[in-house]
Amino acid sequence: MNNPGKHTYGQILKSSVLIGSSSVLNMGLGFIRTKAMAVLLGTTGYGLMGLYGQVQDLTRTVAGVGMNNSGVRQIAAAVGTGDSQRVARTVTTLRRVAFGTGALGALLLAIFRHPISRMTFGDDNHAGSIALLAVAVFFGDISAAQGALVQGMRKIADLARISVLGAFYGTLFSIVIVYYFYRQGAAQKGVVPSLVCVAGMAILTSWWYARKIKVERPVMTTRQVVDESSELLKLGVVFMARSLMTLGATYLIVIMVRQKISLGAVGCFQAAWALGGQFTSFILEAMGADFYPRLTAVANDNVECNRLVNEQAEVGLLLAGPGVIATLTFAPLVIQLFYTAEFGPAAEILRWICLGMMLRVASWPMGFILIAKGERQLYFWTELLGNLTFISLVWAGISVYSLKGTGMAFFGMYIVYSAGIYLVVRRLSGFRWSKANRQLAFLFVPLVATVFVSWYFLPRAAVAIAGAAITIGAGVYSLKTLCKLIPLERLPRVVQKLVVLFRLASPETIV
Repeated sequence: MNNPGKHTYGQILKSSVLIGSSSVLNMGLGFIRTKAMAVLLGTTGYGLMGLYGQVQDLTRTVAGVGMNNSGVRQIAAAVGTGDSQRVARTVTTLRRVAFGTGALGALLLAIFRHPISRMTFGDDNHAGSIALLAVAVFFGDISAAQGALVQGMRKIADLARISVLGAFYGTLFSIVIVYYFYRQGAAQKGVVPSLVCVAGMAILTSWWYARKIKVERPVMTTRQVVDESSELLKLGVVFMARSLMTLGATYLIVIMVRQKISLGAVGCFQAAWALGGQFTSFILEAMGADFYPRLTAVANDNVECNRLVNEQAEVGLLLAGPGVIATLTFAPLVIQLFYTAEFGPAAEILRWICLGMMLRVASWPMGFILIAKGERQLYFWTELLGNLTFISLVWAGISVYSLKGTGMAFFGMYIVYSAGIYLVVRRLSGFRWSKANRQLAFLFVPLVATVFVSWYFLPRAAVAIAGAAITIGAGVYSLKTLCKLIPLERLPRVVQKLVVLFRLASPETIV
């Protein structure tokens, strides 16, 4: 790692800090929201909320046609040309398409509310609530398009603010709504209004920051509108297919859990699933927010492309490793802290999900190579096979290991996916893991395996002590390595002083 200033570690960490800081704040707000919902709704009500959320997300994915992701790419590409008219045409088209598809998706959800209710819940009793979700779908599509504009313009700080403020106001009002119904003795009736409220807050905050970006008003011919829409849709359909596969797989899984076990088991699965995603979300969100546009810009240069992927994976593993080890160690405490003792079975699921999340952090940057190079079909088939593997493993896991099998299936799926995507990108761009990433694998794999396996053989107190010691050691190592990768003078002055105070670098290195 000579001359780190020539690498992109500083940019990666800067983006990770911005998005990560917002994710940490969102985690805090999420803690308040999930704790309140767990207390007010219990496992059954929380499972109900999870099912409504799945319906909302699936509809939004279909209605959005991948516009938020393809919009980021098209806007970033237009900005890169320096052509203000091209930027204006792309932004205007994105807004029009998002409005139209959002309205259509909301309408279709309202029309098909009865069959969707029967498929999801086994009866027609929830059809009215599903119709109300149509409002949340429309709001979500518009806010996603506004977020795509902010992200495509590389306004990462504003993107972080949108995330935090939307989560803050959504949390505040959703808790108030559910608590109001709880006082009436019908807390579950407040679930859908709270989801609509969260979507409403998201559209307000995204509009507030999107309006600050000044874009010219283009005069567009019908042909130009068709061409711009076509470009957005071509890539958007690929993103939609990928998201639809992922959300569709999760939807089928929660249906399997409800049918084979119970609605309360769905609540436990959703709790573990949400927490498992939270601990790596700031890394994955940073990839989408900043890494993806940068990778797209060098997609035709295999050497540079592979270097960026290795650097992103390296920083991701350094940031995620200590957190995964800590979660493996204190999973029951984490579940009880974020939820209630009633959600106890979620702890074992969470531990298996954490293993999969470590592989996810390493494998996701490789997947972006396919998108950046425009390999739409290849990307589609790798994602399809990954999700089919997940569904199959969940079906087998539930049959043999009951609820715990869902977490085991997630880990198994990422073993298969990580190996498969590596072989694909190796053939596509000549990708190889860097020496630094191989060293990280040799460090973290044994540590994670030790903490995970000790759970089954040692007393809980011994596991906690050993896991805490390993977490601290891994955390110090990660911080020292990051400080070596990133020139100290590029960090904020306050951070520089903290780094020196904890002896992660010498005072002489500060310029």
